[in-house]
Amino acid sequence: MRAYTAWELLLPAAGAPVRRRGRALQEALREAVRSGRLTAGTRMPSSRELAADLGVSRGLVTEAYEQLTAEGYLRSDRGSGTWVGEAVRAATSQAARDRAPRAPGVQVDFRPGTPDLSLFPRAAWAAAQRSVLSSLPHRALGYPDPRGLPELRTALAGMLARRRGVVADPERLVVCSGVAQASTLLGFVLAARGMRTIGIEDPGSPEHERLFASTGLGTVWLPTDEEGLLPGPLTASGVRAVVTTPSHQFPTGIAYSAPRRAALLDWARAVDGYVLEDDYDGDFRYDRAPVGALQGLDPERVAYTGSVSKSLAPGLRLGWMLVPEELVAEVVERKRTMDLGNPALDQALLTEFVTSGGYDRQLRRCQRAYRERRDALVAALEKHFPGTGVSGIAAGLHIIARVPERYGPGARFVERAAAAGVALRPLEEYGTARSTDGAVRLVIGYAHLTPSEIERGVGLAAEACGQQPAAQAHTGG
Repeated sequence: MRAYTAWELLLPAAGAPVRRRGRALQEALREAVRSGRLTAGTRMPSSRELAADLGVSRGLVTEAYEQLTAEGYLRSDRGSGTWVGEAVRAATSQAARDRAPRAPGVQVDFRPGTPDLSLFPRAAWAAAQRSVLSSLPHRALGYPDPRGLPELRTALAGMLARRRGVVADPERLVVCSGVAQASTLLGFVLAARGMRTIGIEDPGSPEHERLFASTGLGTVWLPTDEEGLLPGPLTASGVRAVVTTPSHQFPTGIAYSAPRRAALLDWARAVDGYVLEDDYDGDFRYDRAPVGALQGLDPERVAYTGSVSKSLAPGLRLGWMLVPEELVAEVVERKRTMDLGNPALDQALLTEFVTSGGYDRQLRRCQRAYRERRDALVAALEKHFPGTGVSGIAAGLHIIARVPERYGPGARFVERAAAAGVALRPLEEYGTARSTDGAVRLVIGYAHLTPSEIERGVGLAAEACGQQPAAQAHTGG
């Protein structure tokens, strides 16, 4: 019997009692179409071929085809065969669900974390793609070095040394699918070495809890102040690894002071531990000199991570990690077993973009745009919410706004803004601390919004909150 694997699903019908065989075959075909196992546009075997495969009479198959054609499940074109009907596509096909983060019903979304995706350099990226496809050797399309293409690691090492002051050995640089994968890789390696917990900044990113939980590590919130991580609680915690954002602390926006940087590295050496430095937006500085990466001070104790998620687009899923020498082999082996390395074409594209100067031009373009938007946000807050204090504005893609308590309380403020179509995120969602003075503290992202959208969003929030002191909202009577 000829092998039509797809038609094996009809064999039970062919084995039905003789009197029921025709009906059973029709039911099996209907179910195969409904379930999507036979998709719209699939060409059916000829009645002679299918009858031979199933061991039934050709007349039985012909009758089944005719019945399902009449019902619309199949279509028959004279001289070209029988096909699964297009009319059943909508009923039988199931579209893949899109689980990408969305904000339904939101008119202006101030939640941080997203750059302006319209600034993605499509023309320059397309030019780099053409150049790569015309020159990439065939061997480069094989399985890549799990660390990444040597050309990309060399280009990134040079760029990071120049822009961020890191100690960048290409042999210790691993290309990752963003900082999330870099954190996960390191988490697996540390867990395999016997660590059970890792410290995270408070306030900080709640995402770290979920990422490290997936590697078997628990997390400990460690308090920060205006200079960085507090040394006392860090030492008392007993952890031997900690995640930090020392160049632009997330979300407060402070840069770690020199004494705190030194204390952090002293702690890592004393406990034989490691610091994971997340340099998530290290290239965006407006009113202060760039703060060099912590890794440059001790590359054997600091694993440095970064990505193109803020400079180009998060959908590219391209990032990097500079790994302490002692951990390189374990991180690379974990990367190999996880995914065999990032796509070679994407890596070659980024290599071309970096070495051609396109990446530096993109950073300058974004820097100009984001500075303008930051200024628009500060001005709009002053206009619509007089007395609002702002911090963390000298760098990055978001600010901290402290709205006076007369516009609060905080939870009610966020709810009213949401009802007006404005999405805001309070600082309290990023750690364990809670406001005690009644002020509304917000983490406001602005990079993905135009100045006009920023003005409109702040204006809508102001209208929703009445622009009047909470104590005056009820005058009695």
